[in-house]
Amino acid sequence: MTNSIGEIAGADFILAIGTNTTESHPVISLQAKKAQRNGATLVVADPRRTEMAELANTHLQLKSGSDIALLNAMANVIISEELWNKEFVANRTEDFESLKETVAKYTPEYAEQITGIPADTIKTVARGYAKANNATILYTMGVTQHICGTHNVFAVANLAMLCGHIGKENSGVNPLRGQNNVQGACDMGALPNVYTGYQAVTVDDNRTKFSKAWNVAELPAQPGLTVGEMMEGAADGKVKGMYIMGENPVLSDPDADHVVHALEKLEFLVVQDIFLTETAALADVVLPAASFAEKDGTFSNTERRVQRVRKAIDPVGNARADWEIICNIATAMGYPMQYASASNIFDEIASLTPSYAGISYARLELGGIQWPCPDADHPGTPYLHKDKFVRGLGKFNPVEYIPPAELPDQDYPLVLSTGRRHFHYHTGTMTQRTGALEVHYGAEHLEINPADAAALNVAEGDTVLMKSRRGQVEVTARITDVVPRGMVFTSFHFPEVAINKLTNPARDPVAKIPELKVCAVKVITVS
Repeated sequence: MTNSIGEIAGADFILAIGTNTTESHPVISLQAKKAQRNGATLVVADPRRTEMAELANTHLQLKSGSDIALLNAMANVIISEELWNKEFVANRTEDFESLKETVAKYTPEYAEQITGIPADTIKTVARGYAKANNATILYTMGVTQHICGTHNVFAVANLAMLCGHIGKENSGVNPLRGQNNVQGACDMGALPNVYTGYQAVTVDDNRTKFSKAWNVAELPAQPGLTVGEMMEGAADGKVKGMYIMGENPVLSDPDADHVVHALEKLEFLVVQDIFLTETAALADVVLPAASFAEKDGTFSNTERRVQRVRKAIDPVGNARADWEIICNIATAMGYPMQYASASNIFDEIASLTPSYAGISYARLELGGIQWPCPDADHPGTPYLHKDKFVRGLGKFNPVEYIPPAELPDQDYPLVLSTGRRHFHYHTGTMTQRTGALEVHYGAEHLEINPADAAALNVAEGDTVLMKSRRGQVEVTARITDVVPRGMVFTSFHFPEVAINKLTNPARDPVAKIPELKVCAVKVITVS
């Protein structure tokens, strides 16, 4: 997030796009509700009529995958009516004319044909965003999990810069992270193209610095593979071994049957987890990891806040902290990796990572700190880009709308979208072992619009077979107008409804994220 969670409450205009905030980020949704009580306008762009959409002053029920058309049309209105922040654009951005030229054809009337949102509604929302004193954009994987996910984010950033709603309090471009430490994992270099703090592996000075710190002669100059590329490599026999930590791709990755095929082709698979997941069941070796309550460390949350995690109990059984397991394996493989503690590791992180340089365990004892924090006297950074962008001027990146990779047709007439439920989390590894959450939400269902259900002769509670070009699953039907006609929705939490057997592995060419939010399916009554 460019801004802090608490700042959402101070916004007077909130655009929540591609985020089911009340279910997926309930704590953050409280800030949006607080802002609304204080008089803020809440606009929700989502194909489903979620609880968040019900709360909204305006619900933009756009067609799946049409985000760029909507955002470009808003920019079109703002430019054509001369509502943009001329001082901010002139002094802090570049390539405005390119954006102006690109969005010229995205009139609200043209966008209405693509998005399904009335042109007058697009105009009203665009004016509201542009005229607001402080406007914030919240988004999640409803924006990113498309073949144009990177361009969707560009379109969001374009809109924020156009109106000067970035680099100040209570505003910004704010992706809400979906896991408790996914921000921290990325910060620590758990990406194929960077070291810690997003220092590119392609830069000679970065490789030299890390080679010296790690006492190795040379580090690779080329980025590694993404998860999808690794699975492809395993299926093709190019990747021989894999080490999976705290992830369950058999249920979470698209085209899951292909994922199973890829993992089974590996010569050696190691899975490190706290439970025997569906992926761990395929492993040659399972390493028992310690849970958050059994180890010391830090988590970095969605607002870039680094926080201490403190050991509450000793690890159960043979479980060990992840860092201890990794150190032991590295040492056994001939590279001595010896740290005394998690604190010792964090000291090394701070020494090599400019954005973390001023953070230490001693300081974190007093409370969390938001990076960038360049030195020990720095208080941390509540919001980014106050005086300038990292690159200097903010660059407009004009983008064009492209349709999803797979659209409905005669054989597969419905669009399937996936997401989360309030009571469960990801592949249910933890939330379906509580003995309590299962009582509230014990089985999955498929949301289907009443008109589609009538046409398919599907009744409430029927078991239906849902098929795509990649696989099939059985699931119980729930008839509801939460989803529009032509769309069905379910979650990926339940192993018995392994919905990612159906989803499309087509990927964004830049970020390589798969298009999990749109695929074509058909539904057949079973009983």
